[in-house]
Amino acid sequence: MILRMSTLLLRTLRDDPADAEVPSHRLLVRAGYVRRIAPGVFSWLPLGYLTFRNVENIVREEMDAAGFQEVHFPALIPREPYEATNRWTEYGDNLFRLQDRRGNDYLLGPTHEELFTLMVKGEYSSYKDLPLIIYQIQTKYRDEARPRAGILRGREFVMKDSYSFDVDDAGLERSYLRHRDAYISTFDRLGLSYVIVSAMSGAMGGSASEEFLAPTPVGEDTFVRCPECGFAANVEAVSVPMAVEEPISVGAAHVEVTPDTPTIATLVEVSNSRPELARVDGDVWTASDTLKNVIVMRVYADGTEKPLAIGVPGDREVDERRLEAAAYPAEIRAFEEQDFAKNSALVKGYIGPGALGLVGSTGIEYLLDPRIARGSAWITGANEPGRHVYDLVYGRDFEADGVIDVAEVRAGDACPACGAAVEIARGIEIGHIFQLGRKYTDALGLQVQDESGSLVTVTMGSYGIGVSRAVAAIAEQHHDEKGLVWPREVAPADVHLIATGKDESVFEFADSLASSLSSAGVRVLFDDRHGVSPGVKFNDSELIGVPTIVVVGRGLADGVIEVKERATGDRVDVPVDDVVSHLVALVRS
Repeated sequence: MILRMSTLLLRTLRDDPADAEVPSHRLLVRAGYVRRIAPGVFSWLPLGYLTFRNVENIVREEMDAAGFQEVHFPALIPREPYEATNRWTEYGDNLFRLQDRRGNDYLLGPTHEELFTLMVKGEYSSYKDLPLIIYQIQTKYRDEARPRAGILRGREFVMKDSYSFDVDDAGLERSYLRHRDAYISTFDRLGLSYVIVSAMSGAMGGSASEEFLAPTPVGEDTFVRCPECGFAANVEAVSVPMAVEEPISVGAAHVEVTPDTPTIATLVEVSNSRPELARVDGDVWTASDTLKNVIVMRVYADGTEKPLAIGVPGDREVDERRLEAAAYPAEIRAFEEQDFAKNSALVKGYIGPGALGLVGSTGIEYLLDPRIARGSAWITGANEPGRHVYDLVYGRDFEADGVIDVAEVRAGDACPACGAAVEIARGIEIGHIFQLGRKYTDALGLQVQDESGSLVTVTMGSYGIGVSRAVAAIAEQHHDEKGLVWPREVAPADVHLIATGKDESVFEFADSLASSLSSAGVRVLFDDRHGVSPGVKFNDSELIGVPTIVVVGRGLADGVIEVKERATGDRVDVPVDDVVSHLVALVRS
């Protein structure tokens, strides 16, 4: 393969795109790999599509090597299968819905669990047909409210999704582990650094669940890892143990006037500044001594809205992602001024347990963070402007309707597995595997006869890889201040060959070298442009990121060709007679 830059559809850019937030977006646009069409919708240019197809081919090769079978479904799906599983409603505004000329409802598929299940139902009826693992590589559509970060979070994207079908849970476990191994091989070949973390299954449902995250500071996912025992989990899947009940150590609760204290910081300052409010043990008050009550609104698919009050220690915030996961299938919105107007018992900035849950008259569900132990005493709102209650004891003075584990997880928190201090990092989700169980097979009636002739419901696993997202994830991990630095297997070419200067003999030799390399199976990007300065060509080669840069220029007169490794910057002069064999060996190694 030879790509000649004199005719290649390629335009590199000096300036970053105005809407670029992350390095992959900035560099993929500047290097001429992708172009934005609409928010969350991108076109692939030749170099970008070559890179994308290399990633896709690696994914396909690893799935095939694992013994999985490829199928293909339409992106346009009728409403009925999604109605049967209730996802037509559950998916809410994330679905692209449309009608045909006869008024029949369709959607653009965000995932294809229903169609996979129906395919197997239509073909198989016996335990002898199972286990079965089938996959597809298909374009998906989700109407993201906030598409961002280029192709990392788009409305149209390409995924590899596969599904396992087994007679029992033991078979599902074996299929799950086969996928886990196949994913490790896939991401190793893609040159990605990754962490496998415990996760939640989200809108697809299911039980056992792990994500493959590519660590990067710009990742959307926050995860916890323990340097001592190796525990790793998405923050949404971290469970805080219930606090042990404490003996009551304070007297009766008392309400105090605390003007101008609508925030935790102002409340702590006032509490420490007044002698009559001093702690009985002589310590200073801190934010962790306060009980912060956060009100949100749960919004259900049918339009119903229900307020929810969450009590957390005042030194913690409610984590939006953890809350969204806990509230699913309801969505969460902020509790706004009109909501306070409808709930007059709630005094903004001074909300306390007295106006909530089992002891109040509002009927608002009140859930507490598991760190809040029965018997523990708190400073919290008194439900009156400028007043707080002190020494309010959970279990003595107030109750709650239950527990909700949605407070932020922080560096230094105890590891759920071993108790050591955890670290917090960010990453891009590049793969997700989980055990679906029988959610879809129950809904769609997928049963087979077992060995005794009885009908049993098939159990499923679901396994996804973001193919287009993987391109961006690789770019995030493989770039420097000059541009992209592709791993060889995913790069659009093996060698970026540059002819420099004005001497026609240099271009003729470079052209001959390109042909020899191509004949030897080396993919060549050949900068054969006349009238373009060496500086521009070198800058383009650094930006485009092909792993090996070969310069035919002044050294040709001395019988040598410069070979440079893009990742390390190492350079070597190779004799003209040896350059083809040198580059072939380099590529094959």
